[in-house]
Amino acid sequence: MEGSLTAAFFVYLYSTQAVFMAQPLVGIIMGSDSDLKVMQDAADILQQFGIAYELTVVSAHRTPLRMINYASQAADRGLKVIIAGAGGAAHLPGMVASVTPLPVIGVPVKSSNSIDGWDSILSILQMPNGIPVATVALNASKNAGILAASIIGSFDSSVREKIKQYKDGLEKTVLEKVDGLRNAGYPNAFDQ
Repeated sequence: MEGSLTAAFFVYLYSTQAVFMAQPLVGIIMGSDSDLKVMQDAADILQQFGIAYELTVVSAHRTPLRMINYASQAADRGLKVIIAGAGGAAHLPGMVASVTPLPVIGVPVKSSNSIDGWDSILSILQMPNGIPVATVALNASKNAGILAASIIGSFDSSVREKIKQYKDGLEKTVLEKVDGLRNAGYPNAFDQ
């Protein structure tokens, strides 16, 4: 199984060619390639917004020097945001945040050795003052990608417009559901 996940990981990396051509603005890192099934949603939404990203494995525990080098060089390499996903003890986001000036978004991953995901959530969420990590919900890398896009949108008006259109689309979807319930005969005094 591990070999097939590794193969799938590399196929995925090479299948998203258009966004990889530009200078990456977002780094997506994870403790293991087994986290790709969760972290892929961040890559997908960034690609939807046309934001160049890079994606790789950086383990806080198994490759600590790689982690330090990645985090400390990220800004100089042109990255603007790092999304770090980790399960179990989930030290990757916090350790990365400790050595980079960039914003770090942590994605708690419910892994096979997890305590229902709470260990990952609390490890990322409970950072000491001075080392902030923005933390999204368990396995919510799509939200991490949207947050990264919003950060980039704060200085890139074209990305900001794509975020606005995306959120307008969410509103339209909800309002269509409101109409659907009303048309199905459900009482709703609020929308009268």
